[in-house]
Amino acid sequence: MRFLSRLLLLVVLLAMLAAGWLAWFATTPVTLKSEPVEFDVPPGFGLRATAQTLAEACVGLQAWQFSLLGRLAGKAAEIKAGSYELAGRLSPWQILTKLTRGDVTQSEITFVEGWTFRQLRSALDDHPDVRHDTKGLADDKLLTRIEAAEKQPEGLFFPDTYLFAKRSSDLAILKRAYRTMEKRLAAEWPTRDPMLPYSTPYQALIMASIIEKETGQPADRPMVASVFTNRLRLGMLLQTDPTVIYGLGANFAGNLRKRDLLADTPYNTYTRPGLPPTPIALAGMASLKAALHPPVSDKLYFVARGDGSSEFSRTLDEHNRAVDRYQRRRNGGG
Repeated sequence: MRFLSRLLLLVVLLAMLAAGWLAWFATTPVTLKSEPVEFDVPPGFGLRATAQTLAEACVGLQAWQFSLLGRLAGKAAEIKAGSYELAGRLSPWQILTKLTRGDVTQSEITFVEGWTFRQLRSALDDHPDVRHDTKGLADDKLLTRIEAAEKQPEGLFFPDTYLFAKRSSDLAILKRAYRTMEKRLAAEWPTRDPMLPYSTPYQALIMASIIEKETGQPADRPMVASVFTNRLRLGMLLQTDPTVIYGLGANFAGNLRKRDLLADTPYNTYTRPGLPPTPIALAGMASLKAALHPPVSDKLYFVARGDGSSEFSRTLDEHNRAVDRYQRRRNGGG
């Protein structure tokens, strides 16, 4: 009986020592071999593999110790995949909390108003923190992968700054930007001017992209929208240079020439009536609003003044005088 009592006492003492050691281990800051330490936890990586990665990055930390802590805490199955960064005096418990909370390091990418889809893809391809799953993927296949219904990708992605966990797929980022544009356009479309000369949200997106490319000063954006919607209502050609440039693609030499204006493409609004078949760039929120709520005016022309702003005119004679005043021998802007 005395032996059993002593044995029980020994077990209790050992349990207390183990609990004490575990508490000490869990709360004592580890020493990092370098700072900061960056490491990835791939999908499917378990506690044991993660503990081994940590042991290689920390002085004196044994993988079995961290694994034991995770298992006793009931968090062995809660490790979240992602990219992590360790810096400063962190305890094993703080590291375990970071891993189970998914406190991953973030990066960001900005899609700029006026960019083409080619420029957007180039920015994704060049970003060091993005996992490049779309490398070499054709545009139509890419749209299928992000579950887009459209056949052409131009203009479908909302220009903004997107935060993402390092090593995120470029497909995931593209899908977010696509869904964001869908939501913004869907929210604005019901509030549109009922007299718009276009009947679908996609046509509004095309117009918004033209407004985006033609606006030099934000204050001019509503009037630029008014000019183009007035022209559509009257059956006039839009005659907007950015669509011609877009249609020329790689053949555009940097200066728009008369022969370029005469070269017929689906995007040449000097030779073809109505809107071009797709957007020509990423349109921001201000251009979307301008396309859906153009102010009432009698303006049909505009020309760049040379300082980023535009001069708007009602008649062709007024426009020609403005061209002579501001552009002289240079071509007009609208």
